[in-house]
Amino acid sequence: MSSSVVASRPSPFALWLMAIRPRTLSLSAVPVAVGSAVAWSGEGRINCLAIPLALVAAMAIQICSNLYNDVADHERGADGPDRLGPLRVTAAGLLSPSQMKRGALVSSLIAALAGLSLVWMGGWPILLLGLASLLAAWAYTGGPLPIAYTPFGELCVLIFFGVGAVAGTAWLHLGHLTTAAMLSGIAIGCFGSAVLLVNNYRDAAADARVGRRTLAITVGPRLSRWLYLLLMIAPFGLLPVLDLLLRGGHAWLAFGGLPLALLMVRRFFREAPGPAFNRILGQTAQVQLTYGALLCLGLAL
Repeated sequence: MSSSVVASRPSPFALWLMAIRPRTLSLSAVPVAVGSAVAWSGEGRINCLAIPLALVAAMAIQICSNLYNDVADHERGADGPDRLGPLRVTAAGLLSPSQMKRGALVSSLIAALAGLSLVWMGGWPILLLGLASLLAAWAYTGGPLPIAYTPFGELCVLIFFGVGAVAGTAWLHLGHLTTAAMLSGIAIGCFGSAVLLVNNYRDAAADARVGRRTLAITVGPRLSRWLYLLLMIAPFGLLPVLDLLLRGGHAWLAFGGLPLALLMVRRFFREAPGPAFNRILGQTAQVQLTYGALLCLGLAL
């Protein structure tokens, strides 16, 4: 008697977990932690209620962007058979475009609800930052000229997942901007930009097919590798400055993430664009997580 094995469909929970891309959600969580640590180290002030609300808002905005990116790329025909990245649930037919759009809407509503409390704490600057962040989450792959189809994606990540998120969190604790928060935001944002650069470098051939002009396509492979080096090393160059600005902390502890960063740079230079860059992408996010965790530890001491 013959038998056939039918692959079982993933559970709804597993499907949505795939869609939100949990491996890189630390990109939105780390800035909140670093902004809080900078506020504590600099002026010894902390708003305990702001931290969980900022985490919810930041992660919900990233999830919204991820879900909308998935469905928008599918509708534009960007997820073809030559795609090298992880499975996209819309293109694979696992979730419908309408389901993904509803998921993105729910995520944006969660971000807005958490953001309302943050606006009450931080005033109009937080309102402007929140609205700009939600707009950027939609505009990344939505609208007539999506940011993801231009060379400005990495800059957008640096602004919103770096400077805006870190400085905005510090503002919630302190009520004003500090140089240390801005520089910390640049450092954290560099890693986020590096993650996107890995993604765009890996997908350069497929992206060019659908008319994208990402930074990796615009500057070419050789300059992309040197740009990745700069993004991965620059945050460590800012640590001595942070130590001078935050004399009560020990920002230098974040140098513990340098060996892993150098390892990623070595792999980026040596690997040919392909599926191997999926692992480099995840590990680049881990470098940011390591740097951020060690920086928070040093500033908390």
